Amino acid sequence: MKATALNQTHRDMQAKMVDFGGWDMPLHYGSQLDEHHRVRSDAGMFDVSHMLALDIKGEAARGYLRRLVANNVDKLTQPGKALYSCMLNQEGGVIDDLIIYFLTESHFRTVVNAGTAEKDLAWMQARRDEIAPGLEIIPRRDLAMIAVQGPNARAKVWQVIAGSQAETENLKLFQAIFFGKYFIARTGYTGEDGFEIMLPAVDAADFWNALHAAGVAPAGLGARDTLRLEAGMNLYGQDMDETTNPLESGLGWTIDLKSDREFIGKQSLLEKPVAQQLIGLILLDRGILRSHQKIVIQYDANTGQGGGEGEITSGGFSPTLNQSIALARLPLNVAAGDEVRVVVRDKMLRAKVVKYPFVRNGKILV
Repeated sequence: MKATALNQTHRDMQAKMVDFGGWDMPLHYGSQLDEHHRVRSDAGMFDVSHMLALDIKGEAARGYLRRLVANNVDKLTQPGKALYSCMLNQEGGVIDDLIIYFLTESHFRTVVNAGTAEKDLAWMQARRDEIAPGLEIIPRRDLAMIAVQGPNARAKVWQVIAGSQAETENLKLFQAIFFGKYFIARTGYTGEDGFEIMLPAVDAADFWNALHAAGVAPAGLGARDTLRLEAGMNLYGQDMDETTNPLESGLGWTIDLKSDREFIGKQSLLEKPVAQQLIGLILLDRGILRSHQKIVIQYDANTGQGGGEGEITSGGFSPTLNQSIALARLPLNVAAGDEVRVVVRDKMLRAKVVKYPFVRNGKILV
């Protein structure tokens, strides 16, 4: 099993370790619930070093990325600016979702998911050989990544990285900057403010321990999942994959179909009619919503509207709302405010359709 540079540090903190896509990762450090609330109310930190940073270097870097991903890297004009995008196959299915950072015209950095890293790298290398031979794609396993998230996250980081406040205080969302050995990005996967920080893996343990001493709570995969679900953020392999149309996965905002730029999968997206949408659910009855549960849409004989089926893509208990919530793929005739039934252990439980996100920046939005 693969291990990050912080593996022994997690064990020293009595983390419950689990196999996560072949990586030995912390699920929690005693209480997933407490970790969730610490991120929403103060500051928590996550080891995300299992994700893979890839440096793309060469004169053809921008042209290559214009073809490779569905969002338009021509939006990236300021050094440090980041872009969220999907990388699609020829059929328009999602190979992965990723972040791209523009550093210079000949240097971009992408961060891909851990479970898809090898597949992504092989796909990117194959497309490189077709589009821009000679371009360098460099895996950066020498780097560790730590996400510090929460309303007090940035202030805690400034305590630990001396002098960084002046350089990063005005950093906008989806922007990054090099500060000494640190690559500090104002991004995250929790719905809270904060930074995702890359640094040499050999320095990761000291940095983690310094953050902990400054009052940042360690948080594991469990809290990371409940936080991102509340924030309405997609999880690869559940809310989208190679078999799903990103336009039916709430990812239309990450896909540029307006420009005349050609990208892999564009033609398939233009030819496929969109028949479903990704939308939120709040369970009204007692129970827990889980992925793959079937949804039944009630048919109204008076109006002749409704009917049909859907499926939960991600579900679970929301600590902030204190009830079960889900992301679900449903037909286009379903709208916020509608009531549907979810099949949970052979029972038909009532759920209300809502627009996600459920929670952002500590505020309940539904």
